[in-house]
Amino acid sequence: MASRIPVPAELPQQAALTSPDHPWPLRLLSAKIKEYISAMSRLWVEGEVITLQRRPGAKVQFLTLRDLDANNSITVKILSFLLPDSVESGSRVVVCAKPDFYEGNGSLSLWADEIRPVGLGDILARLEMLKKQLASEGLFDPRRKQPLPFLPQKIGLICGRNTKAKEDVEVNARLRWPSVAFDTREVQVQGNGAVDAMLEALAALDARPEVDVIVL
Repeated sequence: MASRIPVPAELPQQAALTSPDHPWPLRLLSAKIKEYISAMSRLWVEGEVITLQRRPGAKVQFLTLRDLDANNSITVKILSFLLPDSVESGSRVVVCAKPDFYEGNGSLSLWADEIRPVGLGDILARLEMLKKQLASEGLFDPRRKQPLPFLPQKIGLICGRNTKAKEDVEVNARLRWPSVAFDTREVQVQGNGAVDAMLEALAALDARPEVDVIVL
């Protein structure tokens, strides 16, 4: 077993003993977290692959694994020859891995040595069911679609509060059409009440005649 990382004598010897006047340097906390995580054993976890772009010729492949029910995700690293060809974005998998903590940016990931696909991912399955339901209601009928303006003068934007989505949309839109204007509504987009909040914002923007298109 590796020896424990010593705490300098002039610092509190335990995290619980730190105070505003006697804090730990961040590097010591990071080292302690890495020490703790390194002591964890390998384990099997289940999730859904949401991003996987295979890099030809690369020794290591990276993918993002997300929980099947909650909004939790983590980066998984695996040697290329250990990643089955059948695993792709949307695959539901079980992974045998060891947690790994990188002190440089405080990120947690998993080093995997085995990945087993266990069927079509729940997200893709739910999307297919939703598409069939909407199609059965006629919502994909071309006759219901309205033409989009080539250069919208004002764009309605519905996005979450304090997210990068707002900046991403505005920056990229202005790169293509510098004079475009936005009417932005920042609302709750996850959890209880999100649907009502987004529908209220959608109705408000739809009622404004100067808004040419709405991005949600």
